[in-house]
Amino acid sequence: MNRKTLLFSSVLFMLSASAAIGQTKHDLALDKSFIDGQLAASAKQIKVLAASTPDDQFPKTFEKGAHVFSGSRWWCSGFYPGTLLLLSEGTGDQELQGLALQKLKHLEKEQYNKGTHDLGFMLFCSFGNALRLTGDSTQFKPILATGAESLTSRYSPKTHAIRSWDHGKWKFPVIIDNMMNLEFLMQVAKMTGNKKYADVAKTHANTTIKNHFRKDYSSFHVIDYDPETGAVIAKKTHQGAADESAWARGQAWALYGYTMMYRETKDKAYLNQARNIAKYILNHKNLPADLIPVWDFDYDKIPSDSKMYSQRALRDVSAGALFASSLLELSEYTKGKESKNYFKKAETMIKNLSSDIYFAKNGDNGGFLLKHSVGALSLNSEIDVPLTYADYYYVEALVRYQRLLAGEPLIKE
Repeated sequence: MNRKTLLFSSVLFMLSASAAIGQTKHDLALDKSFIDGQLAASAKQIKVLAASTPDDQFPKTFEKGAHVFSGSRWWCSGFYPGTLLLLSEGTGDQELQGLALQKLKHLEKEQYNKGTHDLGFMLFCSFGNALRLTGDSTQFKPILATGAESLTSRYSPKTHAIRSWDHGKWKFPVIIDNMMNLEFLMQVAKMTGNKKYADVAKTHANTTIKNHFRKDYSSFHVIDYDPETGAVIAKKTHQGAADESAWARGQAWALYGYTMMYRETKDKAYLNQARNIAKYILNHKNLPADLIPVWDFDYDKIPSDSKMYSQRALRDVSAGALFASSLLELSEYTKGKESKNYFKKAETMIKNLSSDIYFAKNGDNGGFLLKHSVGALSLNSEIDVPLTYADYYYVEALVRYQRLLAGEPLIKE
């Protein structure tokens, strides 16, 4: 075998090995007609939302019979175009891709936004999917690269973490949600060859393991650091029931984030973290039988004199959608009964999210797909309403499952 043939064979081997990541075989209980049917129903429904959405605005929710929109600076702005793109991928409907690309024109300027940590949500869910589906590297790669540079400007070598917020009483707040922005950095590191982005992502993930988790692997919402020394000042919540409670969506951000970090690095510390978080979630006594969580796992500890008491048992479908998508992926990196358990639980979540209890009838719900999410009960904000990110991760779970039905890798880059 000559040198060129050997090199070519090596490249083929690496490509095939990369493609094989995440191809654990499972017995698929949800058939093609069900998954394709839900994607088609979602595509039909989101066109109702599209018809009501102003050109330069982004859907947030539908509350008290009225749409609530935001400008591009709101942290959720990337989810709607991202959902359109995923639905275009899942259905082949090019109209949806066209709607998404039009919306990206109004989001593009956020690549320069250094005032938020949420650029992964804003840019990677939108422009990242656009790059993957269109292959237009000339248009989309520079936006992603600039956005990653803006995000890393918030990293501190003293705290070893990316600052989340610039508001409130906090000194250097880092929220568990920030784990979701690390995929953006990992992908841009590969795209540009600049390992700085991956180094920041891994350091942030390691710092979060050290400081954000309790012994049972539940997560605090907010860790406040001393910006000069890097010491932990406080462990608090902003959207959960209490500082010591386990806010459901926070646990979902953690599960998704560490599963993804294992995929990107093959560091088993991240895999073990994800497995332990999953164990906490799936074995919790307060996880409902249908596996769609209440907004806080410790809702039963809310005192009767609390303003949250009457609504304490509301579900958060956004956390359920995140659990489903995360567990599908985590099942790919584990073995035997453990892998099967994750996969079957994800299937149950997808099936239940697709039921009339949670999935809206066409034309209802303002055109949003899922009902019954909770933004922040403690802040009296977005209570029992649809939320744009719930729809995004639900569709992501459907598309991931569709790939498995087609014999394709769960994750596509």
